[in-house]
Amino acid sequence: MRILVINGPNLNLLGKREPEVYGTVTLDDIEKSLAKKFPDVKFEFYQSNSEGTLVDYVQKGMSGAFDGVLLNPGAYTHYSYAIRDAVAALKIPVIEVHLSNVHAREEFRKHSVIAPVCKGVIAGFGSQGYELAVQALLKIIRK
Repeated sequence: MRILVINGPNLNLLGKREPEVYGTVTLDDIEKSLAKKFPDVKFEFYQSNSEGTLVDYVQKGMSGAFDGVLLNPGAYTHYSYAIRDAVAALKIPVIEVHLSNVHAREEFRKHSVIAPVCKGVIAGFGSQGYELAVQALLKIIRK
C-alpha cells in the first residue's frame, strides 16, 4: 500500500506558527508518527508553499505508483481551482485533512473548493487528523 501525503503552504512552520491554533507538533513529527503507526504503508511525503509545485505533486498520483492521497492544501483550500482540477483528474481516492476545525474559524476558511472532488474531509483533530485520514484511505482502498 502506497500513500502520497501532500502538505501545502506554511505547514513547514508547524510547531512554530500559531501553536494555539495548530498545536506544537511539527510536520516531521506527523510524518514519523504515520510511518510508525502504519508500518505496512509506504508513504511519500511532500510539502510546498508553491501552488504550481503542489499541482505537479498531486498529478504524481496519476502515475499508478500510489493507492491514495492525503492532502492538506492549507490556504489553497479556499481558492485553488488548479489544485482542485488536479485532484479531480485522479482515479485514486483523496482525503482532504486540516489540523484546525475550519468551521469554527474565520468565515473564509469554511469553504473548500477542493472538498467536492475528495472522498472526504477530516478537520479539527490536530495531528490525529492525519492518522484518521490514513485509516479512512485504507478502508476505501481495501473495498
